[in-house]
Amino acid sequence: MHMLSKNQLGFLYMFMSICAFSLMDVIVKWSVDYPIGQVLFFRGFFGIIVYFFVIPRERIKNFYQTKRPGLHTLRCLAGLIALLAIFIALRKLPLATVVSISFAAPIFTTILSIFLLNEKVGIFRWLAVIIGFIGILIITEPGISQLNIYYIFPIIFCLGLSYVAITIRQLSTSEPAWLISFYFSLSITFLSFLTIPQGWVMPSLNHFILLSLIGIFGGVANLWLSLSYKYSEVSLVTPLKYLALVFAVIFGYFIWEEVPTIKTLLGAFLVIISTLIIFRREIYNKNIITSKAMND
Repeated sequence: MHMLSKNQLGFLYMFMSICAFSLMDVIVKWSVDYPIGQVLFFRGFFGIIVYFFVIPRERIKNFYQTKRPGLHTLRCLAGLIALLAIFIALRKLPLATVVSISFAAPIFTTILSIFLLNEKVGIFRWLAVIIGFIGILIITEPGISQLNIYYIFPIIFCLGLSYVAITIRQLSTSEPAWLISFYFSLSITFLSFLTIPQGWVMPSLNHFILLSLIGIFGGVANLWLSLSYKYSEVSLVTPLKYLALVFAVIFGYFIWEEVPTIKTLLGAFLVIISTLIIFRREIYNKNIITSKAMND
């Protein structure tokens, strides 16, 4: 067995993360008979269990210690809003539609980074943002004309996720990936307890196993995603995310007989093009900064 290079390792982690997220989405979409709060509990609680297997031995006694509780809190809040939004969207909209709109997160990250990180964004990235928004409008247009309120949820998810991306970028300078993910799963579990009065449903054993897989898949997917970003360039592994649309089309068709519309696919295509432009520009800008630093 040849050792993988860092980039290949990052690529592998990203691929596994996408498979796990796709399976989690399918189970969430299937779980309509259970209240969303209860599904959140399974996502949070079984997610936590995953992290206890990866905490380094020397941190077992004080694994929860952090010097940046404020930033963790912001990350958890944004993450919770994003998670709730995507869970609602998955239950109410076709799988491929939700996944297509969710690809727009980098577009929102670009916009947020201007305001939150004071980043300079050039003409190419602005062009990418505009193309992406046209893509979103094409996907949601039939929904907005029928006043389908649910199309707003994948967009809320994108906003939440892009803020999460920025906070994780800031947190990972000092915090291990498992700790960031652990606090997020813990916050999901606490939030879910507030929904017990709404009436949780006792699942059968088969359903219990399926529901607990939401947490296990969600937990490992988050961890693999962080590891993927740790080992390889973000811009190198991110295009792999578009595989999720292929999975969504296949699962949507075979499980729910959903056939994606031409509009959804065209819109998804524009969103994907725009995010690829954003990532290409990030590589380009990074290379310029690196070569400048080397020449100075």
